[in-house]
Amino acid sequence: MKSVLLTGGAGYIGSNVANFLLDRGCKVSIIDNLITGNKNLIPKKSKFFLCDIANQKRVTEIIKGNNFDIVMHFAGLVKVDESIKHPKRYNNFNYNKGKIFLDTCFKNNLKKIIFSSTASVYGNANNKKVKEDNNLKPINPYAKSKIKLENYLIKNSKVKNFKFIILRYFNVAGADKRLRSGLISKSSTNLIKVLCEVATGKRKKFRINGNNYTTKDGTPVRDFIHVSDLAEIHYLTAKYLIRNNKSKIFNCGYGKGYSILEVVNKMNSISKKKIPIVFGKRRENDIEVSISCIKKFHKHIKWKPKYNSLKYILRTAYEWEKKLSYIK
Repeated sequence: MKSVLLTGGAGYIGSNVANFLLDRGCKVSIIDNLITGNKNLIPKKSKFFLCDIANQKRVTEIIKGNNFDIVMHFAGLVKVDESIKHPKRYNNFNYNKGKIFLDTCFKNNLKKIIFSSTASVYGNANNKKVKEDNNLKPINPYAKSKIKLENYLIKNSKVKNFKFIILRYFNVAGADKRLRSGLISKSSTNLIKVLCEVATGKRKKFRINGNNYTTKDGTPVRDFIHVSDLAEIHYLTAKYLIRNNKSKIFNCGYGKGYSILEVVNKMNSISKKKIPIVFGKRRENDIEVSISCIKKFHKHIKWKPKYNSLKYILRTAYEWEKKLSYIK
């Protein structure tokens, strides 16, 4: 794997993956329209194209002008609350534009794709670890838009002769250990991002939506994965796809859940201050427990996480948030 085309490389996960690939000697080309991305996150060693993924003419020129081995598709909108307010916008950006981009790739013989999807496609999974073959029960427009593009890949792969790996992320958090990249977002709804903003004095209180769930402390439970481990997963799955030429769907998590209160208490110990919290009402359709079953991934790919520690995840996120005061 020498050359990778990556969409959404000015975003949180895309930029972390780009850095990881560059560290391993890959050539990385990035397409991003900077609608939600931040140019400060784009690695200097990458080749950057300011371009919308639905611009068929420009994307064709980019593909023809390079010899890409694989494409990693991260570009899209990711805020669940926003998707509920603007479902058509999410369908347009995540599905319609995504389909146009992928078709442009396939027409130009770029036929290996790693697709960035989400664990929210499973919806509420009755407190069990969710497997890739679980019934999909999306409960918001964001998840629905991701499923639509997943289904497009699955249904058309044989007809259009391409191979794919769909990666369903659980809760991605943390920052690059060298603080080259982390989450930059105005009015973020990311749990750990918001928690870090409170810990650094950028917000006054941390709001927990609901404390009457049927969990050990009444707050929702999530499976958190460090963004650098997720970056390595992309690297390894890309190598697997190129070597084996087989389409797969994999969960990306650690297979362990933490409640929101546990996360807050751990942040208290890291920041050495008590995070002020307020409890609000449960949000409609919020998932109670979301934990990944990762047996399938380990069956096919040899991988051992390096950052499987809630403390490390929170510490890197906290250090990044402090650094953000100096990034405009």
